[in-house]
Amino acid sequence: MKTLEQWFTEYGASHQNKTNQRIHKVAVPGIYFSIVGLIWCLPSFRFSGVDIEWLWLILMPVLFFYYGLSRKVFTIMSLFTLACVIGIEILFQLNINILSLSLGLFIALWVLQFIGHKIEGKKPSFFEDLQFLLIGPAWVFAFFIPLSDSK
Repeated sequence: MKTLEQWFTEYGASHQNKTNQRIHKVAVPGIYFSIVGLIWCLPSFRFSGVDIEWLWLILMPVLFFYYGLSRKVFTIMSLFTLACVIGIEILFQLNINILSLSLGLFIALWVLQFIGHKIEGKKPSFFEDLQFLLIGPAWVFAFFIPLSDSK
């Protein structure tokens, strides 16, 4: 498994342009939030008499991936994930259509991301490795909170 520094170096190679970086600082956390919202909308299912929520079934391996990178990344991403879930619950209580909101954010923010990469002149990292979709949020947080020795 790659180290956090290796992931950040590879991810950062296609994110050198300051405008693209600014776009990512807004769009990446928003996309993460929208994905949490989309998964939140999936109906639960019963397994052996227990209600299973897709949200936690999917997020647990994601958080496990972050734990494999570092405890600090795991902690930051766990807190951010929890904030996303709480935010979605609050919006739901305010009668906001979570599916429409999440889908709208997802589409709009991905358009913004592709504009950033057009400005950058490089294709998004996830075209090479889908795990970069998980690295993006940690990379953005590393601008504000030191997560590795190299950032």
